[in-house]
Amino acid sequence: MEGLMQNHEEIAEYFRIHGVSVIFLFRRNLLRRMISVLANEYDRKAKLLNGTHKSHTHSVKEAEILAKYKPKINATLLKQNLRQVNDTTTKALGYFKSTRHIILYYEDVVKNRTKLLDVQDFLKVPRMDLKSHQVKIHKGSLSSQVENWNDVNKALIGTHYESFLHQDH
Repeated sequence: MEGLMQNHEEIAEYFRIHGVSVIFLFRRNLLRRMISVLANEYDRKAKLLNGTHKSHTHSVKEAEILAKYKPKINATLLKQNLRQVNDTTTKALGYFKSTRHIILYYEDVVKNRTKLLDVQDFLKVPRMDLKSHQVKIHKGSLSSQVENWNDVNKALIGTHYESFLHQDH
């Protein structure tokens, strides 16, 4: 993402010249995104699955192993970090507004399978019944996925980000 943001003018121009279509896939719940990113970073170092790093799994057993890790979130910097992710998203959309693009949210794709039809229509490819063999790693309430949930909860209660504490996906 860093290179993309630093060189956005050249990249956007390349996309326009070559007719590249852009799919922006975001998370509505930035706290869930943060948990996933922290867990992925941890596994990149710890290599929990037989000495290999996997950011996505295809088995329930592997998902359960990866889900055991509960990141500790820096509650002091949490609001600042969430604001930064939101600002980066806004900048990216601004930088690439002149490209042919579609905006998707992970939560919408998971809850509404017709979103995949929208993507296929956007890409101008024949519609197919798409299925993923990936197994969701982080399931259940957020409180069960974070080591210092009470600190996170206190940091976000009464803020613009409080809704992230209560959203399912």
